[in-house]
Amino acid sequence: LLARLRELGVEPVVTLYHWDLPQRLQDAYGGWASPLLPALFRDYAELCFRHFGAHVRYWLTMDNPYVVAWHGYGTGRLPPGVRGGPRLGYRAAHHLLQAHAKVWHLYNDHFRPTQRGKVSIALSSHWIKPQNMTEKNIKECQKSLDFVLGWFAKPIFIDGDYPESMRSNLSSLLPEFSEAEKKYIKGTADFFALSFGATLSFQLLDSHMKFQQLESISLRQLLYWISSEYNNPQIFIVENSWFVSGSTKRDDAKYIYYLKKFIMETLKAIRYDGVDVFGYTVWSLLDGFEWHRGYSIRRGLFYIDFQSHDKKLMPKSSFLFYQKLIEKNGFPPLPENQPIEGVFPCGFAWGVVDNYIQVDTTPSQFLDPNVYVWDVHQTKQLIKVDGVFTSRRKRHCVDFAAIRLQISLLQEMHVTHFHFSLKWSSILPLGNLSVINHTLVHYYQCFVSELLRVNITPVVALWQPMAENQELPASLAKYGAWENPETVQAFAEYAKLCFINLGDHVKIWITINEPSVKNLTYTAGHNLLKAHAKAWHLYDKEFRRSQKGKISIALQADWVEPACPFSRKDQEVADRILEFDIGWLAEPIFGNGDYPHTMRGWLHQRNSVDLYNFHLPYFSEDEKKLIQGSFDFFALSHYTTTLVGWEKEDALKYDHYLEVQMLNDITWLHSPGRAAVVPWGLRKMLKWLKSKYGDVPIYVMANGIDDGQNMMHDKLRVYYIQSYVNEALKAYTLDNVNLQGYFIYSFNDKTAPKYGLYSYVANQYEPKPSMKRYREIIDNNGFPRPEAEVLCPEETVSCPECHFFRSRKSLLAFVAFIFVAFIVTIFLISYYSRRVGRRYK
Repeated sequence: LLARLRELGVEPVVTLYHWDLPQRLQDAYGGWASPLLPALFRDYAELCFRHFGAHVRYWLTMDNPYVVAWHGYGTGRLPPGVRGGPRLGYRAAHHLLQAHAKVWHLYNDHFRPTQRGKVSIALSSHWIKPQNMTEKNIKECQKSLDFVLGWFAKPIFIDGDYPESMRSNLSSLLPEFSEAEKKYIKGTADFFALSFGATLSFQLLDSHMKFQQLESISLRQLLYWISSEYNNPQIFIVENSWFVSGSTKRDDAKYIYYLKKFIMETLKAIRYDGVDVFGYTVWSLLDGFEWHRGYSIRRGLFYIDFQSHDKKLMPKSSFLFYQKLIEKNGFPPLPENQPIEGVFPCGFAWGVVDNYIQVDTTPSQFLDPNVYVWDVHQTKQLIKVDGVFTSRRKRHCVDFAAIRLQISLLQEMHVTHFHFSLKWSSILPLGNLSVINHTLVHYYQCFVSELLRVNITPVVALWQPMAENQELPASLAKYGAWENPETVQAFAEYAKLCFINLGDHVKIWITINEPSVKNLTYTAGHNLLKAHAKAWHLYDKEFRRSQKGKISIALQADWVEPACPFSRKDQEVADRILEFDIGWLAEPIFGNGDYPHTMRGWLHQRNSVDLYNFHLPYFSEDEKKLIQGSFDFFALSHYTTTLVGWEKEDALKYDHYLEVQMLNDITWLHSPGRAAVVPWGLRKMLKWLKSKYGDVPIYVMANGIDDGQNMMHDKLRVYYIQSYVNEALKAYTLDNVNLQGYFIYSFNDKTAPKYGLYSYVANQYEPKPSMKRYREIIDNNGFPRPEAEVLCPEETVSCPECHFFRSRKSLLAFVAFIFVAFIVTIFLISYYSRRVGRRYK
């Protein structure tokens, strides 16, 4: 075996003792509890060195002495199963350390000169972090590591004796080394062999050894601690992995992402922390018997069918992942993930989103008809004069102070478009035209007209589901909401009211914004599609010619990625979820006028097998014609990317109806709200939409992430914005996606807490660093090359003279008035001069 491994270029790393003590030594002497064992172990090691040493460069005397001593002789949880309590456990560890030292000196004195190998001991450890960053808790964390890893590491790597925290806390329980023994044990390792994984950290670590602190699976921090604590030794990770359920077969996505995390953390420890790690070993090659867990978990790169006669062996997805990782020697930068330079087309829509604008219809002081006098002698206040009124003047948009503030912030951001939703429930409280909130309608009119006045294009959604009653009028919500077909006609009437009152100022309409498919029944979705189509056709026939706007629907479209990139079944699951999440509402409008074939086929299969009785309604031919093509562009909201697989791993994140397991790549960046930051997911989504629905104009109508109070300078959101916008640029320039605009979510923290580009504290709006970065991208229209000069005309005008007159209406009116007054004056002077002249004649 050893010779053949060397022929293949595979370096053997051989452990002399991995918990396989001969039974006779246990029966005759009591195993490692006996002081006779170190000498016997030395004899065994000498035999191995003589027979195998020519083929072996790396020797490990024993694996995980903590587990052998504590759980083999203290708790009895592992073989040989002796429940001797702490005293016997510490005695066994004492002998294990002596045995290791004897073997190291044997090799060093007699075999190293000819065999030129290295000898160490495989030490396991957990990682612990303080509950609170206090001196006491940090000392408790140090103690926790001392009692597990330091128990064996400090005698070998530092001074031949146990950690001070153990000696002061255990007193007579802990054996003592003589001065000669200390010198003999000190330095008996040629490198630091580390084992880190689930077995110790989450299964075999006794709770009292945590000292009331918190376990963590941060391998990078443990490596840094070892480097700092033990004088920067060379580290060889000789065991590392996680585990999956025993029912998992070959697509072990969970295992892949733990493996990816640990190897990434190792690379970071080397690159950023200066830790001297020279090797890494996955545990393990094959599925096998996992001690006290039996066959209930699997940790192999190869799947073993334990039920088959020949115990068939098959490579898993994790095997393919690890194989490719070895070929690349880590994680080299992928060309497709590198940022590109370039700019978006002139006229690209740069926008920001607010779920609902701040509405404040408080009357202005200038609209108050009362007369007041100042009481300078007594109260020193204004006193209203009873019965005296001034004439009431007409309301003006400048009366709304809230509008001026919001628009000034938008101007500061340099956006060209602003997207918000109307409140259907507030405009039509009864759900019909019998009661109209004219004050609110007037406020919206003022808001959109003021936006246009400062050259910001309003993008207005008629309805967005939010909070209580989904922002539907109470009467509609009470009688079935979108389940009720009458809601369709009510929406059409509401849309017409909005088009009439706001259409002259709104150039981009969204009928329905981000309907949540997770909370939508198939009947509700059916009616929602018909409502959208009715509103689109209404605008197209009655308002488009005069108002010259565009109208469509906005769908949430997060990307779905197969958890195992090598798995055909995972790809099938990802395709299915995309159809259920996006195709459900997109295919009837942008595709063939009906629901996706994948969706209808899956539901038919599930209903026939499991009797779920979830049936998609059918559109009549007239309804298909009504819905198909009812768009001017594709608007999507995109926030994150989700991993999916077909193997059931976690019942809490498994959808039995769609047979999909939601997973998480723990190496991805995550926001405080646990949203994954995956910029390339946006580009994949845009490419998918183009492949599905052709060269349709696309707007990314919302894209954003939450932040936290303690996040310095909201660095994560700055990274999020520039990375996602850059992926949008790749879609436009490299994939030829017809991308027309990009909108960031959200405007401010008052209306969307933790998502705003402006913080809102003590009635004050403050721009965050992410707002300034977004403004910089807008000003550059993307990411131009340093030497490139970006020239976009502010406005392309086909009739310059027309533009001159249009943009100076007020000035021209004033000039015309002066001119007319001048002519009239000249005429009157001339007229009266002639009359006076005739009189004197």
